[in-house]
Amino acid sequence: MNIEQARFNMIEQQIRTWEVLDPTVLDLLQQVPREDFVPGGYKGLAFADLEIPLGHGQTMLSPKLEARMLQALDLKKADSVLEIGTGSGYMTALLAKLAGRVDSVEIVSHLSRDAAQKLAAHGIANAALEVGDGARGWGNATYDVIVLTGSTPLLPESFQRQLNPGGRLLAVVGEAPAMEAVLINCVAPGVYRRTTLFETCIPVLRNALEPERFSF
Repeated sequence: MNIEQARFNMIEQQIRTWEVLDPTVLDLLQQVPREDFVPGGYKGLAFADLEIPLGHGQTMLSPKLEARMLQALDLKKADSVLEIGTGSGYMTALLAKLAGRVDSVEIVSHLSRDAAQKLAAHGIANAALEVGDGARGWGNATYDVIVLTGSTPLLPESFQRQLNPGGRLLAVVGEAPAMEAVLINCVAPGVYRRTTLFETCIPVLRNALEPERFSF
């Protein structure tokens, strides 16, 4: 496989056509080698328009979804970022290249360990990886950007409270097959604006907040 041609085709045929036109994002996708973060048995699918299994019910998001999320977050070099779901570490790498600091949480310990090795191999030193359950919030720190890489049926309010003024939160909310990517902006302390970006469907975070189920 011609790696560079496949990368070019991914960007031109999948990502640009899904309204990702930010030159900073497009350049970054050229620079960070996605194929290095894909599990060994799936290297040939590194640039395909699909989710790649990572094991334990986890997946690597499709390239166009990763790119669309990055564009919507409008990251700045001074931003602090909380990522829920490290997964392969590829999205972590993209976030770290654009932001000042990334705290990334992964519930599966060996995925976090593998991602840390890949990030180190690429000289990415501004991402701190932790093992734990962040599906309903993580710690007490506040951030400029929070992104969930798995879906959640209900979005815990705790994430909003962790946003700094001017901060952005991106999450895929809902239950299959009706999920929406939503962007929440903290326009002032305790004041939030919610925008629906697009419809999609991705695997749910383990232990995500769910609505109450009625039994009869």
